[in-house]
Amino acid sequence: MRVYLDNCCFNRPFDDQTQTRVRLETEAKLDIQQRIKDQKIELAWSYMLDYENVANPFEEQREAIARWKNAAVADVEETAVVLQQAREIVDRGVRANDALHVACAMAAGCDFFLTTDDLVVKRLRGFGGIVVMGPTQFVIEVE
Repeated sequence: MRVYLDNCCFNRPFDDQTQTRVRLETEAKLDIQQRIKDQKIELAWSYMLDYENVANPFEEQREAIARWKNAAVADVEETAVVLQQAREIVDRGVRANDALHVACAMAAGCDFFLTTDDLVVKRLRGFGGIVVMGPTQFVIEVE
């Protein structure tokens, strides 16, 4: 099983933990990371994760996220196929950067695209053979 976590997922543990939803998503994301470390699931990475992470103004967070690239079994670069797939995703009402992340996940052969962005989950339900969901839902369903 191969997963792609978008930048929102990687940043979730650094968000304000006073909200129950944020705490639950953080715990789920940390559980997913442990499964990756234990080689129970595979992680895919992309140039979009690099691009967005470099813009993170917090050095500690940026470095912690960047280290996950080493655990990835796939690293997708920009291609004509990725860009075309992203255009189709944008047509479903998804922002361009989010669409590029999803297109990269598809190019990496991911089974799941994990995000904390409800709009992306809603707009891409049942799209293109990849399951789009939040980290909490993933942990519940995969458990």
